[in-house]
Amino acid sequence: MRVDYILPLRWDADTSRRELEELTAYLARLRAWANVVVVDGSDAPVFAEHDAAWSGLVRHIPPEGPPCPNGKVAGVLTGIRATRRDRIVIADDDVRYDERGLAEVVRRLDRAGIVMPQNHFRPLPWHARWDTARSLLNRAIGADYAGTVAVRRALAAGGYRGDVLFENLELLRMVAARGGTVERARDLFVERRPPSARHFRSQRGRQAYDSQAQPWRLTAELALLPALLLQARAPRAYLAWAVAAVAIAERGRRVAGGRRVYAPTAALWAPAWVAERAVTAWIALAWRAAGGVPYAGGRLRYAASSRRALRRAEHSGTPGADRPVC
Repeated sequence: MRVDYILPLRWDADTSRRELEELTAYLARLRAWANVVVVDGSDAPVFAEHDAAWSGLVRHIPPEGPPCPNGKVAGVLTGIRATRRDRIVIADDDVRYDERGLAEVVRRLDRAGIVMPQNHFRPLPWHARWDTARSLLNRAIGADYAGTVAVRRALAAGGYRGDVLFENLELLRMVAARGGTVERARDLFVERRPPSARHFRSQRGRQAYDSQAQPWRLTAELALLPALLLQARAPRAYLAWAVAAVAIAERGRRVAGGRRVYAPTAALWAPAWVAERAVTAWIALAWRAAGGVPYAGGRLRYAASSRRALRRAEHSGTPGADRPVC
């Protein structure tokens, strides 16, 4: 396949040997299908360990160029500058394409400027089942957001904001502002390895902060907690809430062939996720009032740019003039 595969990562010394070996085995398969560049923002000792493991396997480089508050963006843009093919796949370190899936996401760039497939977790510890409910609810009302996209170089090489939390949404909106077609490929399933339970817990509020870039969704999520509290005098009504959440999630499971990868019991976790988001949406709002979500020792105020702001900036010929682009 004539495609560049960019994998930005930043690991710390606590990452297990098993995780390194599993990723190395994936890279060994991947190199047969794509030109792979790993942009590694890890500290020097960890970078050296990775360099030893991946020497001769893939191209392994540190981030270069202007620093970004969101380090993943710096890694992506370094990877774009270090490659040359027209078609690019960007993927987090937990994404696991097979040959068929990679070929299909690249093929769909024949008709789109950017393609976002659908991730699903394998294996499925309890917290992956919990987070799967989020994917099913997203699929029911629109589309879920994956840890990977395929994009045409001409639409991504101009850069995008590196001071936002929801960098994949920022890239999707930037491509659309530049005239590219966005394909949300709900029928194209790509495996993703689940995080540790500890990392999962640490991400609850941060995931909720992403909704700051989607006003209609933020409004609905903020309404959940008051609505649930109003039902406290009639607790039997919570059963109706739970049934509704399961029904919506089940619809998401059935959309675009989802039953091929999502278990029949997957939708049953939806009430737990809705209850979580009812609380974490308010935590995220408090973070916004305090100056932004905590991230890498600092704060990120913005989840992503609005579509209107990006179109205005592109049409003015000064992309990112209102806010920094890395």
